Amino acid sequence: MAWNEPGGSGKDKDPWGGGGGDNQGPPDLDEVVKKMQDKFGALFGRGGSGQTPGGGGKGGGGISSAGIGLILVVAALVWAVAGIYTVEEGKRGVVLQFGKYIKTTMPGLQWVPPFIQSYEVVDIENVRDARIGYRSEGSTGRRSASIEEESLMLTQDENIVDIHLAVQYKIKSASDYLFKITDPDDTLRQATESALREIIGKNNMDFVLTQGRSEIAARVQELIQGILDRYESGLVVTSVNMQDAQPPEPVQAAFDDAVKAREDEERLKNEAEAYANDIIPRARGKAARAEEDAQAYKEQVIAQAKGETARFSQILAEYKKAPEVTRKRLYIDAVESVMSNTSKVMVDIEGGNNLMYLPLDKMMQGAAGIRDLMKDPSGLGQSSLPSRSSTTQQTIRESTRGTTREIR
Repeated sequence: MAWNEPGGSGKDKDPWGGGGGDNQGPPDLDEVVKKMQDKFGALFGRGGSGQTPGGGGKGGGGISSAGIGLILVVAALVWAVAGIYTVEEGKRGVVLQFGKYIKTTMPGLQWVPPFIQSYEVVDIENVRDARIGYRSEGSTGRRSASIEEESLMLTQDENIVDIHLAVQYKIKSASDYLFKITDPDDTLRQATESALREIIGKNNMDFVLTQGRSEIAARVQELIQGILDRYESGLVVTSVNMQDAQPPEPVQAAFDDAVKAREDEERLKNEAEAYANDIIPRARGKAARAEEDAQAYKEQVIAQAKGETARFSQILAEYKKAPEVTRKRLYIDAVESVMSNTSKVMVDIEGGNNLMYLPLDKMMQGAAGIRDLMKDPSGLGQSSLPSRSSTTQQTIRESTRGTTREIR
């Protein structure tokens, strides 16, 4: 039966320890709080409403050993938790002990003793940039007007050029970046400007403004990195880009004219080289052909000379056998050779008259007319001469060949 059920005796069943058998109201809140305070006081060595174990008065006495232990455990837990920190990926933690560098921690969950050591987290993956000669306008990244104090530089040939340079770099050593130099970023800017002025001062203006940009950027990057390493700045240069290189504004128009003239010069040189590349092979081909023709002519002349020599040797052998006959034969061949190249006609007929028909039109037509004339000497469509002696017909045939022979 519940302690507060009707008909029951509430005196012995009151959970709050209250007396009074007939009192069925709610427990007194002040009494509950007082009882809880007494219990905690007993835990820390304080007496409740009665006397302390030492016989002291009410509320007297010190903290017990159990309470002191609990306080120390809680304090130790709070102290240990306060030293936990996390280093994210791409960052490094720099641990200091009383302000002195101790070590560098890698990404992950780390811990340092609070009040003894402290830490700083440095981002080493973030790519930073520095601009020489110009600045970017807001978030658009557009270049502003030149900053003449930084951009104007003197070349080796005593000309002034306007240079815009962009440098990108990262942190390679977190401890050096924090402690070796007061302001590493400003140091990099000053080193970049110094290196750029040194490289520009060793080159001519034409080289800087035309084909030398990539080479200058590479040499500037190498020189900057050397300076930063000597200073132990903890920075590494990833890229150097020459954004712009041009003469100062007052001489810009004159320089544009000079650039156009240089471009025309290059264009004419290219055209001349193209023409040379076209004409030289042709000339070499003609020279080779002329050499081949000369060699062929040489071999032809030599062959003809050898042939004439062999022919002369054969004729000489025949001449020795029959000198008179050979002499006449040579004469006739020579006359035939000469008369075959002329249009004159010579007639010499024994026992004949001077009246005869010569078809000169056929004879003047060349080889074709001669063949027709040999087939039809009269030109009248007849195959032979009418009522003429065989000697006359033979003489006409000989005359058509332009040759006069002695007929016996």
